[in-house]
Amino acid sequence: MGKWLPLGFLIVAANASMSAHHSFASFYNEDQSVSIEGTIVELAYRNPHAWVHVDARDTDGRVQRIGAEWANPGRLAQQGILHDTLKPGDHVIVTGSPSRNPSELKMHLKGIVRVSDGWKWVGRGDRR
Repeated sequence: MGKWLPLGFLIVAANASMSAHHSFASFYNEDQSVSIEGTIVELAYRNPHAWVHVDARDTDGRVQRIGAEWANPGRLAQQGILHDTLKPGDHVIVTGSPSRNPSELKMHLKGIVRVSDGWKWVGRGDRR
């Protein structure tokens, strides 16, 4: 029985890893698109997905903090996007799919433009 313990541990570890990752379609309306314009507060460049947090005005003029879930840092790095590519204070326009839960101020990032110099990233398909 002792020789099966490592195999059993690997199966449990693999299951935990797979369940920690999710399909974007289960959390976001992937068939819809919204855009926000505002100022980056934070780029959380960490696994399993990077997040861009933006302060943007809502339709009533109130500043709301919106979280935009991006690809994983490994994939972003392959595309030349590093932890310091975007910085707090950068004025951006973010496009993405809205949350399925309207009370959650988050979106699945599909494109981002830094207004000051025109730098942009546009996603291609499902970027998990």
